[in-house]
Order: sequence, then C-alpha cells, then structure tokens
Amino acid sequence: MQGLMMDYPLTLTHVLERSAKLFPKKEIASRMPDGMHRYTFADFHGRVHAVARILERLGVRPGDRVGSLCWNSFRHLELYFAVPCYGAVLHTLNLRLAADQLAYIIQHADDKVIFVDASLASILEPIRDQIPCVQHFVILPDEAAETSLAPKSDYEESIRAAGNQPYAWPRLEETSAAATCYTSGTTGNPKGVLYTHRALFLHSFALAMSDVFGISERDTVLQIVPMFHANGWGIPFAAVMTGSRIVFTGRQLQPADIAELIQDERVTFTAGVPTIWMTLYGYLESHPHDLSSLRAVVVAGSAMPRQFIERYAKKYGVPFRLAWGMTETTPIATIMTIKGQLEELPEAQRFDLLARHGLPLAGVDIRIMDAEGKELPWDGDTMGELQARGPWITSGYYNDPRNDQAFADGWFRTGDVATIDAEGYLQIMDRTKDLVKSGGEWISSVDLENAIMAHPKVAEAAVIAVFHPKWQERPLACIAPAAEYRDNISKQEILEFLAARVAKWWLPDDVVFIDAVPKTSVGKFNKRALRDQFKDYVLPGTNQ
Repeated sequence: MQGLMMDYPLTLTHVLERSAKLFPKKEIASRMPDGMHRYTFADFHGRVHAVARILERLGVRPGDRVGSLCWNSFRHLELYFAVPCYGAVLHTLNLRLAADQLAYIIQHADDKVIFVDASLASILEPIRDQIPCVQHFVILPDEAAETSLAPKSDYEESIRAAGNQPYAWPRLEETSAAATCYTSGTTGNPKGVLYTHRALFLHSFALAMSDVFGISERDTVLQIVPMFHANGWGIPFAAVMTGSRIVFTGRQLQPADIAELIQDERVTFTAGVPTIWMTLYGYLESHPHDLSSLRAVVVAGSAMPRQFIERYAKKYGVPFRLAWGMTETTPIATIMTIKGQLEELPEAQRFDLLARHGLPLAGVDIRIMDAEGKELPWDGDTMGELQARGPWITSGYYNDPRNDQAFADGWFRTGDVATIDAEGYLQIMDRTKDLVKSGGEWISSVDLENAIMAHPKVAEAAVIAVFHPKWQERPLACIAPAAEYRDNISKQEILEFLAARVAKWWLPDDVVFIDAVPKTSVGKFNKRALRDQFKDYVLPGTNQ
C-alpha cells in the first residue's frame, strides 16, 4: 500500500520564509571596514526579496549561474538565499584562486551575472576579456573603490530602486540546482559540484542535530569559514533555518580579530580549518581573551593535532570537534561525538578519540576499499580508500570527463586513505597522493606531522615523500619553528623526540627548517607547493 504524503518540496524558500516569520528580531552582525553592521532577520528577509527583483531586472532566467565574489557579510548571506529561491544557481567564487583558474570556473559554469565586493573587483579586471559569458556585474559597496568592470550597477542603489514589495517566489522542484562550488584544483582544472535544494535542506537538518553541530536558536554563530568554501560548510543555511544569531567576519582575519569577535559578541559556536586555531592558540598565550561563551568549535579541512585539542580543553575549556567532508559532500559527512558508553574513558584515551574524525552523519554511509575493490574491515588498523554515499553526496561533476575516476557503483571515491574502528569512528590517515610509500609500506604523513607538532618548539610541520634509491620514497619533514625558537632548534632534537612516538622506520630521513608551511586558498597545508620546492632534494647518505 502506497503512503499518501503531502507534496511539499524541500527548498531553501521554506528556510528563508520561516526565519522571517519566527525570528524577525534576531540579529545578523557583520564586521565591515567602517565598523559593525547590524540588522534583523526581518531586514534581511526584505532585502532578499529586493535582490530577487534585481535578478529579474537583469534578465536572469531559472537555472542560470550567478557568481558571487564576496567576503563573509550580510550581503553575501542575502545572495545565499535570493539566488536559489529565485530559481537560479549561486556560484560562490574563491577569491584566492589563481587568475587562470578563476577565469576557467567562471567560463565553465557560464556565469551570467557576478556580484562582487568593490574591494575585490580588481581580481576580475585583468580577466574580463577571458569571461565573455558574464553579461553584468553588480558591485557590493564594501568600500569606495572605482572599477573598470562593465556593464555594472551598484548593489545598494539597485535594492533601493527595487522597492519593498514582496517577490512572488516560483514553486521549485527540490531536485533543482541551488548552488555550485568548484574544487580547488590541486590536480588539473577545478571540478564543479552542483548542490540541489534538497541536499542543502537535508544537510542543514543534519547540522542542527545535537550530535552534529547542534546549531539552534540559542546560538550565536561566528562564520569564520569563507562563504566561498563549500557553502561555508553549510553553516549559513543551518543558522538561518534554526534562527541563530549570526556574526560575519568580513575580510581576512588575524588572530586578534577572531579572539575579539568571540569575546565581544559572546560567540557560542564557530568552525574553521586547523591552521586558524593553531595560530590563535599562540596569540592567546600572550594576549588573553575570554572564550568562555564557546560551547563548541568544529575543525575540518585537514587534521587537527591532538595536543591542540587537549590544550584548548584544559586551558580554555573549549571543546573541539573534528569533522570530515569535501566539496563533493556538501561538505560535512562525519563528526566527532563520543558515545555515551565511552564517556568514562581514561583521559589519554579520550583525547586520542577526540582526535579522530568521528561517526558518519545520519543519512551518510561510509566504507573503506582496497585497490582491487574489496571492502575492508572496521578494525581501526586496516587502511583503505574512503568512499561515501548519501542524500547530500554528489553523484558526479558538472560537465567533466573525470567522473569515471571518482564515482563507482553509487559511491563517491574520495581519494582519502582512512581507517574505521569497530565503533564506527573514522580516522583520516592521508590523501592518497600524500602518503609516503616506503619499501611497499605506507607511512601516514598526517600522523607524522601531528607527532612533530607536539614538540613545544614547532609551530607548523608538513611531511612529504622524496625519492630514495632503495626504498622508493622516504619522509622529509619540513618544519616551521615557533618564532621564539627559530635559532634554537635542531634536527637531532626533533628525531629524538619522535623516536618515542612513532615506529623507527617512520622517522624522517631528513629535517629542513622553513619560515612557514605554504597554504592553499582555503588555509590547508599546501604539500603540492612543498613537493615542487623539494622535487630535486637529495637525502643525506643516498649518493644519488
């Protein structure tokens, strides 16, 4: 017997309209160049309707791509809802991409209109002739800046001209595209991922679960994750859905800015890549701030060294929760939460557990596979390629010939190497391209880096594979010392420190000291840049 259920599509339109009806007085605050901008969900709702009329006036059609090249701000949030609710597809543009890659993704997505902060317009000016698909630019006046981009209009002037009449939202299919993001393109051109309304809706539901992000109406959410990076990890959509108070960071942040916003705005929840929190910890050591309002900080994008999780918990009472996801997974797919029966673990075991990437979210399936396509056991030791599937996991890249490499039998092949233990806890060991294969055995660069960064004199560390005539590859440790130890650190003390922490055959064959580990456009360690830098490196004693 078929069940009879109401035809009610899961679209972002419901999220938008609900937030205005139930939480009209809730505040949205944005750090802008001239100070904090504050308005309410009711103000936000009215302006979103006005932006829809701007899109209509510009001739944007259902399904058209609309780009945004913007910092984290209230205006960017308006685009997050106006574009998909109108029926178009929001394409958030990574402002840190190389010019050729930015031009590629704009043209590949076929963006018709781009909304761009005035302070970022200079990024597009040199590539204007490479993006003929763009018919119009709308300038968001975050500062007084002239631009040669044309044709163009002013965002605030256009909103005033649009009036304040409600826009009649179209009835959308939940399977229609709402947004698109492109991977960072570490190998080849970036790949486009399309997100449906249904995927974003269900992902927002998942983030609100108490064992996931637990985002609720009582939270003050600080949006540190760039909104161009995988939908800001979905946090803006979940915050609007639940009626959270939202604080946007504005432009690039220094540790002082993050500490000040958490303290002054009484932030309860935030998230970001590990490098942010590692740098912030060093700043807090000499510049104390009140972090007591924080109930949770989510870390994803790369591994968070265990010692920082422990230090934040013991010194500041701040609980860090590791998550795992990718652009292709919308992005959150797993989250660290300690099961009730494990709450009484001894302290050391508890922090070991907290350094893992957690359990799959309800709705997401994960597995690990060997090179022959055989599923591997959940024993916490066996390593294999992580694969995932679920209602917000993409099933293919947009207009890209590489789909066969990444998707098989309804599963997304992530390229991450992982273990899963008997309790279901995921541990990302490495990217396949970052593993060190020594004599046919794998060395996890992530584990080795975390062990190195436990040394008190080390600020950052990245491990890469370099050629060895006998073992094929051996690890090279690239270490950025803490500022106060730049002239007082040695290779020998690093190796002696590691000897008690890792297997003897894991010990790096050499250590080089660098000023800083290079970063990708989203703040991860850029090992590709290190591999290029040290591609001809000769290990001591190899006589190559």
